[in-house]
Amino acid sequence: MEVKLFSELKKFSPDKMVKVNLFETENLFCDIYCLEPQQSQKLHTHNDADKIYFVLEGVGHFHIGQEQQTLGVGNTVLAPAGFVHGVENIAKERLVLLVVMSPNPNVTSKT
Repeated sequence: MEVKLFSELKKFSPDKMVKVNLFETENLFCDIYCLEPQQSQKLHTHNDADKIYFVLEGVGHFHIGQEQQTLGVGNTVLAPAGFVHGVENIAKERLVLLVVMSPNPNVTSKT
């Protein structure tokens, strides 16, 4: 059994959002995204993969398709395949997200 301690894995950079991989299989990947205040994940699309964001710490402003919403700790949001999506840390505190994508675009893009 592979177990990881979330509190020891968080990493931040003053330059840009940091992605920390927790688990990756042929079927999915699971990362922690760590954003300092005012950092963002640019808008982008995955045509063949769904993405779930779960807010672990802080507050993020999410853009999914044509909708935007600010979400805090405990909230989860789905970015379905083909929808433009991204997130921005608009708060004064750090933002930490648990992110899961399936199928794993790192595997499907290699085939």
